[in-house]
Amino acid sequence: MPELPEVETVRRGLAPVMMGQRIARAEVRREGLRWPFPPDMAARLTGATVTALGRRSKYILADLDTGETLLIHLGMSGRMLISGTSLGKFHHHHPAPEKHDHVVMDMDGGARITFNDARRFGAMDLFAIGSAHPLLARLGPEPLGNAFHEDYLVAALAGKNTPIKSALLDQRIVAGLGNIYVCEALFRAGIHPARKAGAISAARIAGLVPIIRAVLTDAIAAGGSSLRDYRQADGELGYFQHGFRVYGREGEPCPTEGCAGRVRRIVQAGRSSFYCPRCQR
Repeated sequence: MPELPEVETVRRGLAPVMMGQRIARAEVRREGLRWPFPPDMAARLTGATVTALGRRSKYILADLDTGETLLIHLGMSGRMLISGTSLGKFHHHHPAPEKHDHVVMDMDGGARITFNDARRFGAMDLFAIGSAHPLLARLGPEPLGNAFHEDYLVAALAGKNTPIKSALLDQRIVAGLGNIYVCEALFRAGIHPARKAGAISAARIAGLVPIIRAVLTDAIAAGGSSLRDYRQADGELGYFQHGFRVYGREGEPCPTEGCAGRVRRIVQAGRSSFYCPRCQR
């Protein structure tokens, strides 16, 4: 499932063709995906102008001049694909509709935005701007935002008996982190993923904050990680997977210079954790 870097990459790709643009026509080709679409979604989108395009955790949020926010979740295989643009200029050419093109938005400028989702675990919803959507109500701070800092994380993890990896995946503690980037951050920090969060020193927990930010920033710069279905908004693959130090590298030598360890994999809460038993304690 796309994590924060992938969703942020898609948001940045959509911004040039959505921000300040009017949705000339919206077409909804099925009743819903993971959940039913809101009533009259096509009519509510048609004619609306996008006034802001943001992200919260793994959700893209488009504020509309109608007073509503369009929430988009990519799910496991969702793609927001742009057609009708070339080198920043509209040329009004769009590919033929595909089987899993479920929502299509034609923008005034000539671009077409298509939500394609083969597995149908994605979602779209509309809600009043500023209201508390159930999917957003209990999220923790953004890891790239000012509210996520050393003192916050130390306090949030103090006394917790859950493994550090599980704690960092808890969206109530920090929003947007997923399996890949927590594995990579814990490797850079030298922390074993099974260590109890509350048993790790405050100094080491505090040190996780800049490391998490660095991992996410590196991933965004690489366009995210393409493991299966993920594509950027222009259809291109992300490239951060080529820079994984431990994720998906079970049995390979540890990338730390001078370390003779090999990457191991364990299963935590149904998810694979990759780590070096020598570097991570």
